[in-house]
Amino acid sequence: MNVDLLKRLCETPGIPGREERVRALIELEVKGLFDEVRTDPMGSLICVRKPTRKPVKGAAPLRVMLACHMDEIGFYVRHIDDKGYLWLNPAGGFDARNLFSRRVLVCSEENDLVGVMNPGGKPIHISSPEDRKKIPEVTEFYIDLGMSPDDVRNQVRIGDMVVMHEPFAELGDTLVSKAMDNRVACWLGIESVRQVAGRGKGKASAKGVDHACEIHCVFTVQEEVGLRGAVTSAYTVKPDVGIGIDTTLCCDTPGVPENDRVTKQGDGVAITVMDGSVISTHALVNQFEEIAKKRKIPHQRSILGRGGTDTAALQKAGSGAKAITISVGTRYIHTVTEMVHRGDLEAARNLLAAYLEVA
Repeated sequence: MNVDLLKRLCETPGIPGREERVRALIELEVKGLFDEVRTDPMGSLICVRKPTRKPVKGAAPLRVMLACHMDEIGFYVRHIDDKGYLWLNPAGGFDARNLFSRRVLVCSEENDLVGVMNPGGKPIHISSPEDRKKIPEVTEFYIDLGMSPDDVRNQVRIGDMVVMHEPFAELGDTLVSKAMDNRVACWLGIESVRQVAGRGKGKASAKGVDHACEIHCVFTVQEEVGLRGAVTSAYTVKPDVGIGIDTTLCCDTPGVPENDRVTKQGDGVAITVMDGSVISTHALVNQFEEIAKKRKIPHQRSILGRGGTDTAALQKAGSGAKAITISVGTRYIHTVTEMVHRGDLEAARNLLAAYLEVA
């Protein structure tokens, strides 16, 4: 399993509208894997692999689009005050309870600066019990770079990108990092096509397979602020089948009722029936499930009551497409400790590769 690639993807900064570093990493990684690679006007990276097997006589090849969004939740610098503190505008959904006392990376044009994020207010030693009960709004958090105001203003500008600054870690059977949402999908897009092409590192990838479908692996932008890149790229690709690849909730943890867990870690790839933005095409749900059973790939069905993925854009663009979401259950989503199980990640790769083989 190519853990190093996932590590590099997760640790590369790229918030909505500033995905260029992630895109550059992927462009280098996929050299020779696709027949065409281009960047659309919004910044999504569209990679096309032509069929290697002729479809049924007289039929056009099925056009399959894999949507893997590159952006992670983060911030833009919106104000630099007279003392050199940075104030932020969120780009994506944050729970303020997870932002206290965090190290961050402020990515300026010249270099990346490590800073500390905290909310305004009194520390515990001089705060009242009522003060300590308050949960600040996201916009009440600021960044301290430990520099003089003049140095800050010389190195940071309004609109600079800010991401969480936490290392990737391997813990037992799991992998933990910020930005698993959604560098997991970027990893899956690359690794599933590599497996089909016979260029992967696993046993199953020792020999490539012919495929009759036309694969459009699209690394989309600005998903976290409204599925924006997926909309424009889906209009370009015009897929017959759209597969949104993403993380999904895994709430098999203390304090969450069992009926709210969505997925269970270690039980395999999640075949999503519906979420807050899309209902997957029923025939595709059944097809993916049958493939998983036939190939003995661990899998589970899932329903997410709220939230959505790029799948919604693929389903509705142009005249529409058959669509499904394939996910990896992830604990602690939208934090710096997003946790995925190695087995679930491998199952998702194997299922996607198997579908591309038979589509």
